[in-house]
Amino acid sequence: MSTNVTLKERRDKDMVQLPNIFVRGLDRAVILIQGGMGAGVSLACLAGAVAQRGGVGTVSFVALDRFVERRIGRTVGHREAAKLEIEEARRLSMGRGAIAINCMVLIEKTYIPSIEGAIEGGVDIVIAGAGLPMTLPEIVGNAPTALVPIISSGRTLETICRRWSRYGRMPDAVILEGPLAGGHLGFKAEDILKPEFQLESLFGSVKKVAVRNGNFPVIVAGGIFSREDIVHWINAGADGVQIGTRFAATHESGASEDFKRAIVASRAEDIEVAVNPGSPSGMPFRVIRSSPGYVQALAHGRPPCCDKQYLLHKGKDGRMTCLALEGYEAFCICNALLSAADCNNTADLPIFTVGANAARVDRILSVDELVDELTGASP
Repeated sequence: MSTNVTLKERRDKDMVQLPNIFVRGLDRAVILIQGGMGAGVSLACLAGAVAQRGGVGTVSFVALDRFVERRIGRTVGHREAAKLEIEEARRLSMGRGAIAINCMVLIEKTYIPSIEGAIEGGVDIVIAGAGLPMTLPEIVGNAPTALVPIISSGRTLETICRRWSRYGRMPDAVILEGPLAGGHLGFKAEDILKPEFQLESLFGSVKKVAVRNGNFPVIVAGGIFSREDIVHWINAGADGVQIGTRFAATHESGASEDFKRAIVASRAEDIEVAVNPGSPSGMPFRVIRSSPGYVQALAHGRPPCCDKQYLLHKGKDGRMTCLALEGYEAFCICNALLSAADCNNTADLPIFTVGANAARVDRILSVDELVDELTGASP
């Protein structure tokens, strides 16, 4: 009998309310941030459901025009696509939580139009990574929108703060993303497993920079899986967490059913960091090794066709070319990710990108079920 009482007391203690995240610029606190997963994994349906539960629901801007066109049945530009998807996410949120858009600096073609459209749609937070968002305050201007950069070191955050000070602005929060995250990683491939580049080693310096520049919240991301992980990081001094892969494996996620089943079926040895062949960006990219498109790339089965042209940038000669580096073998990431969300018009096979702990996912849940588990609302 005494053992049962002890277990109950321990469970009740574990179910205490998680601390709220007070992102500057928001009129309400939030409980966690859902990671931005593109292409098409985190759209309005997922973001709205997460926000409805008091979190930050994040829409990914990657190839967003194609998903909005599919939803509304007509062609849209990048700016209108962001506006419409943010408006839909806000509608589904029922006025709760917060809605963010996740933008990648390296995708020059859609970066600014998507931010401008999201602001028109009433977005609460602009999250920017995959490059240094040095001019983000200038792009946003006086819009009542919180600005949250994604960084991988205290040095990077210091650089951003120094540049943003010219605009009279500091980050409203920062996301420190470690090397266990899914998708593009802000580390050299050879550094990903080194102890000094893990979240535990990076956090202290990032927190110091944040405190020095106004004490804005530090959110940790990359490999956060369970409630125990959240409690660990709150106790370590983090202000909150961002979680991606677990939300990819929800019913509300825009990932294809094949993608979701691949996450559930994956084992630890199936998760790999793709380098060469890899992303045209040149950044390491974590994938499920058995992804059909990645298997095809390893066999040199299909060169990038670049028909979607999201990764075009202006070269030294003034011509627009793909980001793919000379002498570097890249897979066609735009088509591969669109195929992974069942939204493609080519024969390109899908590539499934996940975080390092994807193999721990054992079933597909609803957002409600997952948030209950993470917050301790369910045993």
